[in-house]
Amino acid sequence: MAVLVHIRILSAVVIAFLATSFACFVALADEPKRVMLLHSFGREFKPWSEYAREIRTQLVQQSPWDLDITEHSLVTARSSNQNPEVPFVQYLSALFAEHPLDLIVSIGAPAAAFVQRHRHELFADTPMVFTAVDERRVQFSALSDNDSVVAVRINYLAALENILQVLPDTKNVTVVVGTSPIEKFWKDEIAKGAEPLTKRVTLSWTDHLSFEELLKHAAALPPHSAIFWELMLVDAAGVVHEGNTALARLRKVANAPIFSYDEAFFGTDIVGGPLILVADTSRQTAAVAVRILGGEKAGSIKTPPVQFAMPRFDWREMQRWHISESRLLPGSEIYFRSPTIWDQYRSYILIIIAAILFQTGLIVWLIHEHWRRQLAEAESLELTHELARMNRFATAGELSASIAHELRQPLAAITALGSAGLQWLKRLKEQSPEVDEVRNALQNVVSEGHRADDVINSMRAMFKNEPPARTKVNFNDLIQQVTVITAGSIKSNNIVLDVNLTYHPSPVVMGDAIQLQQVILNLVMNAVEAVSQSGHRARILLLRTEARSDDTVLMKIVDSGPSVDPKVAEKMFDPFFTTKPGGMGMGLAICKTIIEAHGGSLTAFPNTPQGMEFQIVLPRYRRE
Repeated sequence: MAVLVHIRILSAVVIAFLATSFACFVALADEPKRVMLLHSFGREFKPWSEYAREIRTQLVQQSPWDLDITEHSLVTARSSNQNPEVPFVQYLSALFAEHPLDLIVSIGAPAAAFVQRHRHELFADTPMVFTAVDERRVQFSALSDNDSVVAVRINYLAALENILQVLPDTKNVTVVVGTSPIEKFWKDEIAKGAEPLTKRVTLSWTDHLSFEELLKHAAALPPHSAIFWELMLVDAAGVVHEGNTALARLRKVANAPIFSYDEAFFGTDIVGGPLILVADTSRQTAAVAVRILGGEKAGSIKTPPVQFAMPRFDWREMQRWHISESRLLPGSEIYFRSPTIWDQYRSYILIIIAAILFQTGLIVWLIHEHWRRQLAEAESLELTHELARMNRFATAGELSASIAHELRQPLAAITALGSAGLQWLKRLKEQSPEVDEVRNALQNVVSEGHRADDVINSMRAMFKNEPPARTKVNFNDLIQQVTVITAGSIKSNNIVLDVNLTYHPSPVVMGDAIQLQQVILNLVMNAVEAVSQSGHRARILLLRTEARSDDTVLMKIVDSGPSVDPKVAEKMFDPFFTTKPGGMGMGLAICKTIIEAHGGSLTAFPNTPQGMEFQIVLPRYRRE
């Protein structure tokens, strides 16, 4: 029984221990990782301020844990006096006594040196990452197992050679440095790195000048000079320069281009060249920090130093100092190039070009189609003229008997009258001649000769094979010519011809007399043929002209032929439509084409109670 009690007690203790451990684990898991960023000079001193900003961003992006990031500055680095460091150490000890840091990130060489000097009394067990520091400024022999370094390697010789590469005529380089301890260190390092160039260029220094004196010096530099910006933390007058104000003021007055190796100054004031990229160092620093926060030993993490990236140049500064792109090192990248019209409006330009090409193609196509249409119209007109001429010959064949009859009458009258005249002249010897009868006979001979001549001239006009010519044409004259030609057919079919012509004003139009005569002749012959089929009904053919108030001339051809179905009347002018046995159906189509070519209209209406009415309407000629 006692053993059972002891077992129960032991089980309860184990359970309580596990529960407590689990609760502590959960509490620790919920605790954010505490990280301190330690600045060398202040939070707004370039280039370290840019590194700090980017490191903070990269830490947040890469860390799987919540982070509590604080930032502090070692202002004592601005001078060689280390006495103020003791109160600062005490301040940090008190600040993190209850909540120790998980990681310290020192930015710049002075911060790294400060941590190494006070490591045992302040941060003995806290892992640290030294970053944004040249490898020459790190005391590797003093590093502990809790220290990791993300160093940079500044190649001053390459930076100065870049100046001579892009500006080969450079003779003088002014190196901007101040009087703080770190600036004095780098002055010596720059002088060592530039030793191979002593025969090509002369270096001058600004650590003996106040910043105002520096501005005056930069404004009066001799030709073929350049400025190399290292640092300007504290000038010879003891004035501290934060941020980017000093460099911006220098650029504004300097009469020579400014170069540097740090990307933090790129994009506003320097020309460019091979640069240490802030992003490269910051990304690598954040990666090392996350590994340490994840449990890796800081001393076991080794990273190669960050070196110069491919050269970058500011196009605006290149334009300002007339630096040719051909002078840049191979692989150089140009930033901030002013966009050309093509760069700014490429899509719009392409759309406009496409629209212009489309419009050009459309215009060319339309011109081509217009040319083809004109050619087709010319060919069609030529064919129409040919068809009209053939139609006239066909009409002449139909009128041959009538023409022969018309010519036979005046010729017979001429013969009879001539014989009578001869008889009267024969009696001249026998008795006094009948002079009046002879005169009348000869006048009738002349009249009948004119009649025969009119018939012949009318037929000749119809069969002339000449191009159309627009002249003033009197509709009344055309009708009279047609009645002369068709008189035989009209008389032989016992048709009563009723002609009513207007003379005030005269129905004068502009057109081709031959073509218009052909139209009237075709319509009259069609009417004669229709009336001849009307049986014993009255056979009447009416011809009317009228000059209307709307400046048009109207001609009507009305017959008393058989009734016509309105549907048939609608198709009369269609090509190849005919109601005649053996007809081709082209006569009315040709007539309509001729009238429309003259700017008029030809219509047909079934007449009441029988027959058809055709109307020709043409613009009346008016003297201007």
